[in-house]
Amino acid sequence: ATHTRLHIDFGGGIQTTQAAEQAFAAGAAQLTAGSIAAREPALVGEWLARFGAERIIIGADFKGEHIAVSAWTEQSDQTLTGFIGAYLAAGATTFICTDVSRDGQLQGPATDTYTALRQQFPAAQFVASGGVTTVADVAAMRELGMSGAIIGKALYEGTITEAELRAELAR
Repeated sequence: ATHTRLHIDFGGGIQTTQAAEQAFAAGAAQLTAGSIAAREPALVGEWLARFGAERIIIGADFKGEHIAVSAWTEQSDQTLTGFIGAYLAAGATTFICTDVSRDGQLQGPATDTYTALRQQFPAAQFVASGGVTTVADVAAMRELGMSGAIIGKALYEGTITEAELRAELAR
């Protein structure tokens, strides 16, 4: 990471402060705290204070109204809105919100959920993930005020082309 100009968001498996330090030392600009954020909120709160909210993204994987953990195999008792509200109070600013029931399904994003989140938490930065399938979905996420959208499968399946994406981002 230190030999590239890429902006790297490191995610997956960070469970300790030492591992977070190693990710940053290796050149990561940010890290995403996923399941650890649901399981160890005090630890992730320490990371927010130590490394800064601009460097810690909170992964809010959800199914229905609840947070999903452990590579989405378990659903926690925490509601999505309670989880986000608690992390905003702890100083977090950016959330990657993955609707795990839509991820990789190419069925469209959870627009109703994202609309509700934007209304309830207008100061938060949200990245939509799961189900973003077409350039119209990307446009809809922009119109909602989402700060980004993850479109992995849509690109390699060809439901969004590079040309369409460039045209949408240029407008």
